[in-house]
Amino acid sequence: MSFIFYVALFLFMGLCAILCLVILVQESKSMGLGASFGGDPGESVFGTSTADVLKKITAYLAVIFMISCVLLSIWTQGIGKSKARAPITIEETQE
Repeated sequence: MSFIFYVALFLFMGLCAILCLVILVQESKSMGLGASFGGDPGESVFGTSTADVLKKITAYLAVIFMISCVLLSIWTQGIGKSKARAPITIEETQE
């Protein structure tokens, strides 16, 4: 496999981590785990419009994630087919 494929795979893993973090930062409807540790529901990390900003960021990241999943699967399938088409050499032995 080529160096570019591994770079794309590394960037994909970074995208997965960022998407997970953005989802975990969002405020849940019932305040979830943050409320059990004494988190103030009035506080927000990015200001008053945190929910709107994070929803948009999550939506964009999710679209990029889905597109990159499809592209990487097509790319991986192409790599597998190119390896399967490799010529097989058969050596004849003389007895």
